[in-house]
Amino acid sequence: MTTHEDLALHRFRRIVFFTGAGLSAECGLPTYRGKGGIWGSYDWQDYACQRAFDRDPEKVWEFHDERRRRMGAVEPSQAHRIIAEVQRRVAGTKIVTQNIDGLHQRAGATDVSELHGSVWRIRCDCPPRAVENREVPIGARRCPACGTWRRPDIVWFEDPMQPAPIEAAIAAISECDLLISIGTSGVVFPAADLPRLAVQRGALCVEVNPEETPVSDWYSVHVRGPASASLAGFWPELDAARESAAGAGD
Repeated sequence: MTTHEDLALHRFRRIVFFTGAGLSAECGLPTYRGKGGIWGSYDWQDYACQRAFDRDPEKVWEFHDERRRRMGAVEPSQAHRIIAEVQRRVAGTKIVTQNIDGLHQRAGATDVSELHGSVWRIRCDCPPRAVENREVPIGARRCPACGTWRRPDIVWFEDPMQPAPIEAAIAAISECDLLISIGTSGVVFPAADLPRLAVQRGALCVEVNPEETPVSDWYSVHVRGPASASLAGFWPELDAARESAAGAGD
């Protein structure tokens, strides 16, 4: 049984948090493939691929504007804040996420590899291609420079992965001594295969998920519970420190 001392932060120099949709489910955002997931109610071929966007960009943008609205209305969870606090305390901490909601950054995280992009960026073919945009609904859906439709800067179905975040993730996971996977389904490739690099390195690998996943065998520690309660159980002093700091600012 893994104890609090086994996971004490002073034991690790390079920590990676590998996060998925289950982390943000605590904030009230639906997952993708689990119970109540988005793709149980919507057909991705109508809303989340380049072919759908080429057919009807207005329809696709209406769908994503609603997602932006929902994502912008929620707050980061206790788990998001604990992860950001670990990053502040352990300089070698990296975050690799499949999420597009930006909640890690809103919680104070600074080094985040967004494997599937961000709903808060839009892009076209003009330099610099991707720009931040937090308008809900988005205003200029066409680029004022080239006139083409801007699309969300996220990895849709059938899209290739962007090389920069993948390369950063591979570098971080290949060098870590502790990997904590939180709320990932283990079925979205190539992202789902990345934790294997930490296993091969011999890092301590922890899976935090309410249910077993197809890659659970890779992990030496399994925590079957919600992310916030699990991380608070690992490092209760971090949540206490955060609450104390929040109280001091009131």
